[in-house]
Amino acid sequence: MYQWRKFDFFEEKYGGKIPEDVTGEIQCCSSGRGKVVIGSDDGSVSFLDRGIKFDSGFQAHSSSVLFLQHLKQRNFLVTVGEDEQISPQQSGMCLKVFDLDKAQEESTSSSAPECIGILRIFTNQFPEAKITSFLVLEEVPPIVLIAIGLDNGCIYCVKGDIARERITRFKLQVDGVSEKKRSPITGLGFRLDGLSLLLFAVTPDSVNSFNLQAQPPKLQTLDHIGSGVNTVTMSDLAELIVGRPEAVYFYEVDGRGPCWAFEGEKKFMGWFRGYLLCVIADPKNGTNVFNVYDLRNRLIAYSLVVDKVSNMLCEWGNIILITADKSLLCVTEKDMESKLDMLFKKNLYTVAINLVQSQHADAAATANVMRKYGDHLYGKQDYDEAMSQYINTIGHLEPSFVIQKFLDAQRIYNLTNYLEKLHEKGLASKDHTTLLLNCYTKLKDVEKLNTFIRKEDGIGELKFDVETAIRVCRAANYHEHAMYVAKKAGKHEWYLKILLEDLGNYDEALQYISSLEPSQAGVTIKEYGKILIEHKPKEAIDILMRLCTEQGTSNGVYLSMLPSPVDFINVFVQHPHSLMEFLERYIEIVKDSPAQAEINNTLLELYLSRDLNFPSISQSENGLDQDFTDQSVLASVSKADYEKRKIADSKDIMEKDFIERQQKGLELLKMAWPSDQEQPLYDVDLAIILCEMNSFKEGLLYLYEKMKLYKEVIACYMQNHDHEGLIACCKRLGDSRKGGEPSLWADLLKYFGEIGEDCTKEVKEVLTYIERDDILPPIIVLQTLAKNPCLTLSVIKDYIARKLEQESKIIEEDRRAVEKYQETTKNMRKEIEDLRTNAKIFQLSKCTACTFTLDIPAVHFMCMHSFHQRCLGDNEKECPECAPEYRSVMEMKRSLEQNSKDQDLFFQQVKSSKDGFSVIAEYFGKGIISKTTDEN
Repeated sequence: MYQWRKFDFFEEKYGGKIPEDVTGEIQCCSSGRGKVVIGSDDGSVSFLDRGIKFDSGFQAHSSSVLFLQHLKQRNFLVTVGEDEQISPQQSGMCLKVFDLDKAQEESTSSSAPECIGILRIFTNQFPEAKITSFLVLEEVPPIVLIAIGLDNGCIYCVKGDIARERITRFKLQVDGVSEKKRSPITGLGFRLDGLSLLLFAVTPDSVNSFNLQAQPPKLQTLDHIGSGVNTVTMSDLAELIVGRPEAVYFYEVDGRGPCWAFEGEKKFMGWFRGYLLCVIADPKNGTNVFNVYDLRNRLIAYSLVVDKVSNMLCEWGNIILITADKSLLCVTEKDMESKLDMLFKKNLYTVAINLVQSQHADAAATANVMRKYGDHLYGKQDYDEAMSQYINTIGHLEPSFVIQKFLDAQRIYNLTNYLEKLHEKGLASKDHTTLLLNCYTKLKDVEKLNTFIRKEDGIGELKFDVETAIRVCRAANYHEHAMYVAKKAGKHEWYLKILLEDLGNYDEALQYISSLEPSQAGVTIKEYGKILIEHKPKEAIDILMRLCTEQGTSNGVYLSMLPSPVDFINVFVQHPHSLMEFLERYIEIVKDSPAQAEINNTLLELYLSRDLNFPSISQSENGLDQDFTDQSVLASVSKADYEKRKIADSKDIMEKDFIERQQKGLELLKMAWPSDQEQPLYDVDLAIILCEMNSFKEGLLYLYEKMKLYKEVIACYMQNHDHEGLIACCKRLGDSRKGGEPSLWADLLKYFGEIGEDCTKEVKEVLTYIERDDILPPIIVLQTLAKNPCLTLSVIKDYIARKLEQESKIIEEDRRAVEKYQETTKNMRKEIEDLRTNAKIFQLSKCTACTFTLDIPAVHFMCMHSFHQRCLGDNEKECPECAPEYRSVMEMKRSLEQNSKDQDLFFQQVKSSKDGFSVIAEYFGKGIISKTTDEN
């Protein structure tokens, strides 16, 4: 005890005399429900409020109040006192229960609580003895259990509802009946242990317990040394506490527990919020000392010299001491902050930590104390202990506060320890992970690095930021650790980045990609395909083929669900030959890809582009250069010759490759445009642009011909001055008998007329086809060829002669036809005139319709046909024989008149005719275009 530190964790709140309204000598006290209850020897009960002011009082017993207890669950007051004896044989000692919520008029000036139950304690079955202790246990309302200890070692128990007189009484005996000397009951205590109920009973000679659940209650002696009155109390954990001069003992259900060697005679004992309260007599100076013990932290929280204490109780969070001279002292506990400040000033941080932990302070307050303790140790340069305190603050103290203190290289071990704990609790940020890994790498502590990274092997997710760990390990050249983290966390991109960019292990990278799911493999190949194509083109293409085709997949996979080769084109940048190989292999396997048009477009661009990169050639050149440089014995002249030869060989190889690619391009143009389809499986405009940019004549000719752009076809031949090909093309495309376009010959003639060179042979051949199909009039032919100064009249002499002879024949035929039409017209006019001026004699004797002899009535027509009237029926106005021909002529006339109003048809006939003038003449000849009259 003397080694325990003393502190002033409590303070006197107020003190003074008890109000004079409390009459008589104080016999007993109780607390609860916000009031202090005092029982006096004159039988009165007084209530004091929070300010220790008299609140109310009443006369509970006629003589004296020996014991009382204010119940917690119900506002009942149970008292034991002396009343007037009814008879000399019957004791006046009785137990009363008052309902403090109910009042009854006692006099005109005051009111008393209603007494709901009175019980005579001593009867014939329960002989009278001196009462030495009293305790009430509230069970399930309204049941109470009352224990009354006597000086003869007996305990009278009353259980039940006293107000309704439904009670059970039984007696417990501590000492044997045969013993002459009986020890008084100096203390009682109830303990609920699960379903069992125990009653502790203390005498000066023993400590005992009764199991009230057993029938009859079972007595168990826990110790053969007891204590006196007022030195027995119960802890918060329902432990029995007994005070003796040499020590204070704790008792459990099965016997004595710990003891505390507090010397001195114990006058009073109590328990308050985990503190042990003792009033101890000091034999040296004859005074009494009131001590408050903190048993958990082994310190005296408060110590005060007091007068003779008659009662001790706790209420309002205070400890109340009542002395024999009716003085009252109220002691209250200081707040936690004040107690901690007191300890901090004395640098008693360990005590402060134990204090906040024992009083179940919140975690933030505990962490604050530990932080201050850590700061104190850090100031003393005790860095190891300081860090142990800072570690306890994780989760409440900002980590940067601690990290900043330990950034010095000499304290890197402490910093590493702190960061490890931070990660273990899952509170580390990316920066913390970076710092911890940097610590490991600076310390070159591979073992700890392995432990940190691999400690969660196979157990869920990693408890640190994965990308940060990978970056730090890469920067420190711990590639294996970075790869392990990336693989464990499923960061495939990082894993491949390390393999390819740091280690250059392309084979393992390819193997790793092959092991991934197709979707994930596609993502990674898009990211790192460029490097793989550069170093391992064949293997990389094999992986792409497996991804984009059904190879290695289930039979139920549709092409639309597979990745498209177009998605991976960007990985072939600067490697067009590899791209060409990939796409060629793909279209050999997949014939109906959804992206077929895009693939063909890409292939056409690769086939037809002249300027492609040649990595293989450049690499071989570099190798030759190196070998050549090593041969220092060669002269500079021979080196220059070698350079020229190398450039020439390179050009030859590139030209040969270009020709081969053009042939592939032409084959693709033809293959991707089947004859049964109107549109090809590629972009025609793009294909034309590519052919024009790269001067690919064969491709242009094929495309123009497929698109029926025949004029563009011959334009290509004209640009190349390929006269033989030009004429052959016109023979193929300008034959009208095969659906060709004859106007091509006119364009061809115009070309030869403007070419400005001697092309007699070609012109004669062209004139042959123009004459055969009568494409141009001779005058146009003459005008066209006249523009070429290199051509002579002899070129067209035979053509003109034949044309003149042909025209002469036509003119002669037209002259004869004109004469015939004139003669016919003359005869028609003469006949019309004859009909107008001379009579017509009808000499037919038979009906034209029925061929019977003509009789009256008969009808004669001017066309010299005669009919019976009956044979004509209702139609007497026109001749049945001549009417069809007449109607045909009239219908033709109406049709011609109608056509004269259709201008579009007229101009279309003029445009499409070989001789537009003949069309116009025909319209005039048929009277379709009438003469216009001059309006005066």
